[in-house]
Amino acid sequence: MFRTYRIAASVISAVIAVLLTPSAAAEYVDFGDYQVHYSIFASSFLRPEIAEKNGLNRSKSIGIINISIMEETGDGGLRTVSGQVEGKVLNDIQQQRFLGFRRISEGDAVYYIAEFQYRNAELLTFQVTARPQGGGSDLPIRVAHALYND
Repeated sequence: MFRTYRIAASVISAVIAVLLTPSAAAEYVDFGDYQVHYSIFASSFLRPEIAEKNGLNRSKSIGIINISIMEETGDGGLRTVSGQVEGKVLNDIQQQRFLGFRRISEGDAVYYIAEFQYRNAELLTFQVTARPQGGGSDLPIRVAHALYND
């Protein structure tokens, strides 16, 4: 009954375990029946084999944003759902770069990742819109975050 939630939770937990550093964030925004979970971190925190498996670059100047669209189930749990994710990142002088999200599936879990360039301690603002498949409405999130090199 909670199999889908456990799988999604284990994937999210694995990502969060990578993020247990001062320069990472793992949060969510609640939209009622849906939640948009996100994490932002420096790609250098990824283990080399994980980065290679997912075609990601490891660098102190490349960050990763990870988005999961979660839907509330009838029994009060959560499950990941497919959809569409798009967005952009703005620096402190409002220069914008569009994020190229890729869909990654692991079992029942689905999440979307995009790489972006950053400078140490640069405050970035992420404007992301998630659209759950069949959900119909946009789920916009806006978050400011700075990454720090170790």
